[in-house]
Amino acid sequence: MITLSLAEIAEVVGGRMHDIPDASAEVTGPVVRDSREAGPGSLFVAFVGERVDGHDFAAQVVEAGAVAVLGSRPVGVPAIVVDDVQAALGALARHVVRRLGTTLVALTGSAGKTSTKDLIAQVLRRKAPTVFTPGSMNNEVGLPLTALTATDETKFLVLEMGARGIGHIRYLCELTPPRIGLVLNVGSAHIGEFGGREQIAQAKGELVEALPPAEEGGTAVLNADDPLVRAMASRTKAKVLLFGESDEADVRAENVRLTDTGQPSFSLHTPSGASDVTMRLYGEHHVSNALAAAAVAHELGMSADEIATALSEAGSLSRWRMEVTERPDGVTVVNDAYNANPESMKAALRALVAMGKGRRTWAVLGKMAELGDEALAEHDAVGRLAVRLNVSKLVAVGGREAQWLQLGAYNEGSWGEESVHVSDAQAAVDLLRSELRPGDVVLVKASRSVGLEGVASALLETGTEGEVAAR
Repeated sequence: MITLSLAEIAEVVGGRMHDIPDASAEVTGPVVRDSREAGPGSLFVAFVGERVDGHDFAAQVVEAGAVAVLGSRPVGVPAIVVDDVQAALGALARHVVRRLGTTLVALTGSAGKTSTKDLIAQVLRRKAPTVFTPGSMNNEVGLPLTALTATDETKFLVLEMGARGIGHIRYLCELTPPRIGLVLNVGSAHIGEFGGREQIAQAKGELVEALPPAEEGGTAVLNADDPLVRAMASRTKAKVLLFGESDEADVRAENVRLTDTGQPSFSLHTPSGASDVTMRLYGEHHVSNALAAAAVAHELGMSADEIATALSEAGSLSRWRMEVTERPDGVTVVNDAYNANPESMKAALRALVAMGKGRRTWAVLGKMAELGDEALAEHDAVGRLAVRLNVSKLVAVGGREAQWLQLGAYNEGSWGEESVHVSDAQAAVDLLRSELRPGDVVLVKASRSVGLEGVASALLETGTEGEVAAR
């Protein structure tokens, strides 16, 4: 973070200083909410959670070098006390971002946000110092914490924005006003909470509504292949830049194919030229993510060759997203267990089949959460698709939703041993350990709450028969 005195911070957040012997003392380190991350010059933000109260760690963080605590009550060590800690954190982020004047890129969408954010960051940092959201810290707490890591040297700030309802993205944009806003897609993720795709589109479109007009540099980067996203052009005064495989896209892909290892290759076309891309990531769904990143980079002055080189060399920065590991016996484990929705589940299955040409393929799948009334139909559709793609074996893990996955496969024609339902992750591991053969390819995917990453970890263990941790 930029250097700020405690007096300045108190004024910005509307707080009261307690037990502060020197108001001119400066915060020179990071702003953190985890006491284990506190260090010299840091500011510790104390939240009251369901199980842990950050205020209880006040003395510990100051001993570790924190200058002060930002909390909701005095704690006996230097503290800035506010009525609402979350609002104060947001106000501090807004102040710092305005002071810096960095170019802020914000993105949202139903699927692919984190992978695309990682791609954008890897492309832009070839041009100038770039700060970006770590992992999926895309909510009212994670976003300001990320923004506060920017410094005077930061040229680009790339922020992922998540939403679980109308007004969430509008609030995030008020904290960190973007100049470039990217909307990836409108899909089924969280549809149960939103109530329908139109409501999701309304929420995601708040990003383009928050952009400055074109004459002030505002740019909305929209997916030309998604009608609900493309329609958002009418909701902004910013310049509109379209990406996709559509002929009408300003930044588009041609001659898309998957290599024998399941990695996408295509010809990238931008208004400034064309260049070939072969990605290190796995799955055709990354083409759309790459085009989105390319559109942002083009808008910020990078050439087609520069963008193509960066995309071809970019890797995965976030865990459990098509994370590919090969065991010594040749079994390939694809850990995509961070999250799941119908769109990403289908894309992962297609990637599995592309990677497994000539090999046995296993799809170890679990529940897709928050689908509301569409849950049955969507799980059934994924099970059917596994059969249509000729996945060698579907292992559906868990309760009712997993049973729907297996039933969909059965009704599509999986009448033998091509699909099976097991009760939990340990049962899946036991089955796989007994039946996997050298050279097999295993995809593991479900919503985060299911915890199937433990299956992938267990399969990669060597010399042990340890059990999967219960969740």
